[in-house]
Formats: sequence, C-alpha cells, structure tokens
Amino acid sequence: MIVAIDGPSGAGKSTVAKAVAKKLGFSCLDTGAMYRSVAWLAVQKGVALDDDAALGELAGACRIEFVHEEGDPIPKGVFVDGNDVTAAIRTADIDRAVSPVSAAPSVREAMVGQQRRIGEAGDYVIEGRDIGTTVFPGAEVKVFLTASDEERAHRRVRQNVDRGIGSIDYDEVLEDLKRRDEHDSSRSTSPLRPADDAVRLDSTGLYIEDVIDEICAMAQRKGA
Repeated sequence: MIVAIDGPSGAGKSTVAKAVAKKLGFSCLDTGAMYRSVAWLAVQKGVALDDDAALGELAGACRIEFVHEEGDPIPKGVFVDGNDVTAAIRTADIDRAVSPVSAAPSVREAMVGQQRRIGEAGDYVIEGRDIGTTVFPGAEVKVFLTASDEERAHRRVRQNVDRGIGSIDYDEVLEDLKRRDEHDSSRSTSPLRPADDAVRLDSTGLYIEDVIDEICAMAQRKGA
C-alpha cells in the first residue's frame, strides 16, 4: 500500500509522514531529501540551477542512500555518493536552491524512477509535491496537507531552531515559503497541486496528533 502525502513546504509533511509510517508499521520515503540532495550536489559542483541538461546528468549519475537503524522504518541519515549530507541539505541556501532544481524536467524524471522502484518494494508512506499526481497516481491513500502561510513559517522557524540549521528570521522564512510555493505551483513539470481524488487537510490550528490519526484511519479503511 502507498500512502501519498503531498503539500507545500512547511506544511508538516515530513513530521506527519514519519509518524504515520511508525503507527502503521510502514516504511517512510522522504522524496524532498532526494531533491535537496541533488540541489546540494549542484551547489557543490557549481552547476547552474537553470541548466536542465547538467542537472539531469547529476541526478542520473548520483547515488542517494538513506541510512536506517535496525528495525526502524524512518531514515536517520542521507548520503550522496558516500557523503553524509543529512545536515547540509537542510540549510537556507539549499532551501532556496531546491525549487529550481526540483523543477528541472530531467531531475524529476530521474527521481521519479528511483521513487517508484523504492515504493513498489513494500508498504510506504511517501511525502512530496507530486506523489499522488505523478509518482503514484494509483496510491490507495492520497492526502494534500497544507496550512496557512503564517503557520507554516512559524513551524519552519521552530524546526530550524530545534535543528540548529537554517534561518530563524520569521520574515525571511515566510518570504522563502511564498517564493517556493509560487515556483512549485507554476512549474511546467509536475506542478504542486492536489490530486483530483486527494483528501485535503488544512492543519492550521490542529494538533499534529489529530492529523496523524486521521491519515492512519484513512489507511486502515483501505485495509492497512
């Protein structure tokens, strides 16, 4: 079974997906980390973020691996070609770089292929921006998770404080989120949008436990 959770940056997709996976006993795939890894590699190698061909070559050639602790379906680390990038892909610089990189058609083609191979191997909760529309249009459960701009910015700032990575300036984070929303929603390849059959969940003002319980209940009704 595939539980697809899509939505804009800062909506809480990663936190919710991990919790849902643990509760259901599924594995969890963070597709955002895959695109961030390609963005990190492009920045490191000085590849122009609008060079589709060069970005596609990077995405097609690199090896992205998730490290798990035994018995834990939630990845603890991300490696690109053997380099630990777990912290490096969560910086403000990569926040800004990941939208143009993820919009590159050649990058999306490379990543979608990898995501399908992983997801088809078992029961997965997969979060991203085009999981229910492009990667797994036949997913048994589809959720489009969102929240107000202000709520998402506050969450991202708190997350950055906790991690010690990324900007903690609310106004800067808010503008970055709005800029990324516009970029992701207007791109020609796999734009950010809810699948026609997705359940829309606005988590503004909700306890995260309520969101997790709702998605788990949806999966259980489908036989999870």
